[in-house]
Amino acid sequence: MPFSEDVRAELAAVASERECDRLAELSALFHFAGRLHLCGRGEVALHLDLASAAVARRAFSLLRSFGVGSEIRTYRRRAFGRDTRYQLHVEEEAGLLARTGIVDARSRPRERPPKSLLGRGCCRAAYLRGALLAAGSISAPPSPHLEIRCESRAGAETLAAAATAEGAELRIAERGEQFIAYAKGIDRIADVLAVAGASDAALALEERAVVGSTRARANRLANADHANLVRAGRAAHEQVEAVRRLQRRGRLDELSHPLREVAELRLKNPSLSLRDLARKCDPPVSKATAHRRLQSVLRLARR
Repeated sequence: MPFSEDVRAELAAVASERECDRLAELSALFHFAGRLHLCGRGEVALHLDLASAAVARRAFSLLRSFGVGSEIRTYRRRAFGRDTRYQLHVEEEAGLLARTGIVDARSRPRERPPKSLLGRGCCRAAYLRGALLAAGSISAPPSPHLEIRCESRAGAETLAAAATAEGAELRIAERGEQFIAYAKGIDRIADVLAVAGASDAALALEERAVVGSTRARANRLANADHANLVRAGRAAHEQVEAVRRLQRRGRLDELSHPLREVAELRLKNPSLSLRDLARKCDPPVSKATAHRRLQSVLRLARR
């Protein structure tokens, strides 16, 4: 299941006990997934178009809590994988569209809800939750990205302001005829998800990042160890060949005792590390000393 679906499923299960929270969440659902329709004689209605069955059930439940009846309908899109979409028709009953800040007292559309609707922290969190349910998408690591599609800059600015007030951060970008409220990076995305109520998704996101970072570090260390082994093996092979050249020319016995000792040790122990080779000298020497002596052997072999 895509990470976006996991997030939507968790957010759709969050219980909204307060009426103000339910109004704020419905306001976001209406603003970011709704289309207003003028029915004549000053009457308006709204169609919600949603991508998930869980979100459609959530919207249906919220509407029912305000005594507003609705019917869930499905259809298949003609493009983009022909995925199933869910629609709810909402008529202006009990002034719900006005109470959620979709229309004003004269039934004229509003670009953003009134400040009173988002005056509390719980309401701002519910509004973010509704926006994510309506038009949000989240990509998991290795390229974490969260974005919420908005029809207007006013809508994106409202989301960004709500997130900022709750200690999270959303930036705004323009994409074609739409505006995007987005967050990049594990920490920023996790902050937004936690504010909206998707704490499990936030933890899962951070866990994926930790696992990915640990795996990458392990790979780097393994690659570094392999490279070191290759270099050490090549150096030891070159040293063995140098000693054999000196031996064939009868020059090995001409070497000083320290050089002849390390050369013979290398010939007898071609796979031994430089540190262990240094310990076999009599008396034992440091790794650096053994390295200098072998370098002298190499220079003499090249003459």
